[in-house]
Amino acid sequence: MNSAFRTGMSFGVTSAVITTLGMIVGLNSGTHSKMVVVGGILMIAIADAFSDSLGIHLSEEARERHSKKRVWESTIFTFLFKFVFALTFLIPILLLDLSLAVKVNIVWGMLLLGGLSYYIAKKKNAAPWKVVTEHLVIAVVVIIATNFLGNWIAGFG
Repeated sequence: MNSAFRTGMSFGVTSAVITTLGMIVGLNSGTHSKMVVVGGILMIAIADAFSDSLGIHLSEEARERHSKKRVWESTIFTFLFKFVFALTFLIPILLLDLSLAVKVNIVWGMLLLGGLSYYIAKKKNAAPWKVVTEHLVIAVVVIIATNFLGNWIAGFG
């Protein structure tokens, strides 16, 4: 697996999980509207995938270590991974009751993030439990924060 693919995969999947879960939990707690949550996921899949891929593009260019081809490969892989994995969170939302779908998506996101973290830890010969725990704790903080934020915003309505 080449480094551009790894960059796109690791950044794209991580961003898809953290951002999409935060959006789902926050919008659900603030609105309890399936339509609003679906809209949020679609916005992330498109706008945030472009934003993240441009961020990777600029970051890779600024490092001046990679060829133009490698920079573009990282950009494209980041977009594709973010886009595709963000869209996977739509499936439970469309098929299940919203409350259950949010819980299913949290489990799905934690499995994705945990699996990716485990892969990264093994690749770096690091202790998997430390890497996985660190990344899952960050995801839990995002979920808790966006839940509180959604509830707080709902109080204004």
